[in-house]
Amino acid sequence: MRPNPIPGETNDARDRRHEAAVLARVLSLHPTHLTERELLLSIVARGEEVDAYERALRDLVGTGLLRLEGESVVPTLAALCSEEISR
Repeated sequence: MRPNPIPGETNDARDRRHEAAVLARVLSLHPTHLTERELLLSIVARGEEVDAYERALRDLVGTGLLRLEGESVVPTLAALCSEEISR
């Protein structure tokens, strides 16, 4: 297990930070869609964080905020509406 990159940050907080980064990137690019690989490469600055962002993407798909259409990662209607409401 690797230490948290931010001192005092809990694992849950780190996971939420990764999820927020993935969701924000997908929403900022919409209606342009990236493949999972392209998305991860556009977010990850260091190779050791790839697993964390892959997990974040999987969790966002599992909760219904993102979905996979073929190889493309796309936001769901719920994610788009949430973004609109928060503006």
